[in-house]
Parts: sequence; structure tokens; C-alpha cells
Amino acid sequence: MLLAIDVGNSETVFGLFESDELLEHWRVGTDTRRTADEWSVVLRGLLDGTTLGGPEDIDGIALCCSVPSVQHEMRDMFRRHFGDVAAVIVEPGVKTGVPIRMDNPKEVGSDRIINALAANHLYGGPAVVVDFGTATTFDAVSVKGEYVGGAIAPGIDISVDALSRRGAQLHMVEIVKPRSAIAKNTTEALRSGIVFGFAGQVDGIVDRMVSELTDSPDDVTVVATGGLASTVIGECETVDLHEPWLTLIGLRLVFERNAG
Repeated sequence: MLLAIDVGNSETVFGLFESDELLEHWRVGTDTRRTADEWSVVLRGLLDGTTLGGPEDIDGIALCCSVPSVQHEMRDMFRRHFGDVAAVIVEPGVKTGVPIRMDNPKEVGSDRIINALAANHLYGGPAVVVDFGTATTFDAVSVKGEYVGGAIAPGIDISVDALSRRGAQLHMVEIVKPRSAIAKNTTEALRSGIVFGFAGQVDGIVDRMVSELTDSPDDVTVVATGGLASTVIGECETVDLHEPWLTLIGLRLVFERNAG
């Protein structure tokens, strides 16, 4: 089985593949204080809780990581606890098959390249990937499968947290669909601003990207992913598909290209 690991700034997602089928997945908080041994304990606990097999059944690992300190500990974990398992870490030199048309390709986060790879593999180009994580990222894929650029906006959780910290009479709320845009109380007003506001942001940026990608907007597939996607995409007019495990699928593809 292949273990795919997507380490984000806020959360880490583990996925277990048998061939091209995602059998199981888990989401845990990304704690930069965890050591390699502690990550191993977390991972073994997750694996032991399934009927699919234990750590000894892992025969491949693929990792992309947005947090350098965690990547160091993950690399050490692979060496100490999975030394006989083929591991691919997405970093410069790893074959993704995605040409990067950026001023400085090394600046692009590995997860964004992986998302572009998976989107092109599943749906073809041109495409736009909207990833709802710590930041909301927008990534454009050309008809040739090239990564041609993107945009980065503050994520939903960051924005909500900042609003509650800076607003003396505002508070944290559960992010659910509001009953209406015109709210009758503070809680609903916050939900309206968050959900409809982010949906409007997504539609506005996607529309601009699509117009720059092609003269045929209907040819562009817009894919949403990320842990917070489900809170907003129901109000977005531009999102065509929701693939919550897009990054894990991309990691599987990279593993096959490099170690499969």
C-alpha cells in the first residue's frame, strides 16, 4: 500500500492507497513541535485503528510539505521507522511532469504543483484549482498541463480569527450557511459575510483567471479542494467539481513517476 502525506500549515492529511483506490484517510493538526518519533506514534496509531493493515504493509510513501521544520522530522521518521520503504518527497529534482511557467519556479509550493498535476490528470487542461486551506490559493493550469501561475488570499480560518481578535464585540462562530444575506443578529451577520464574501471572492478571481487562460471559458474546469471547501463552494457559481483528495491523488501520481 502507498501512504500519501500532505502536510499543510494547519492540518496534515494522510491517505492510504491500494493501486489507484483511496482506501482510508485521516486529518490531524500540524504541530511543529512533534518529533520524528512522535509523528511515528501518531501514524502507527491511525494505521492500527484500521482493518486494512499495519505499518508493515506500507510499501511506499509520498510526501509534500509546506512546513520546513515538519519536513525535516518527516524525513527523519522515514529513515528511522520506515527505512526499507521507498519514499518520495516532493522537492526540487523530483519528477512531476508539470512544466512550471513562473519567474522563479522554486517559489511555488509543492502542494500547488501536485494539485495542478492531479487536476490535469483527472480533468485535463485548462483548469483552475481552488484550494481552501490556511490560505485560499488559486492555481491555473494551461491546456498543455503547464502550471502558469496563481493567486493567494487569506484563508477562511485566518480571516475569521483576525476578525474576532480585532473586533471588540465580535466573536468566533461556527461557519455554516447563513439563512439570508441580510442578517438579523451578529452571529448570522458574521456567517453571511464569511460565506457569501468568500464565495464572491472565489467567483471574482476565478472569472479573471479563466478569461486570461482562454477565449473559451466553457473549456476550463474549476476544481475545489482543501479542508474548508465544503463551507463555501455551495454558494460559488464558478466551481465545477469538488475533489477533497486532490493533493493525495497527485502524490500517488508523483510516486508512480519517481519510484513506482
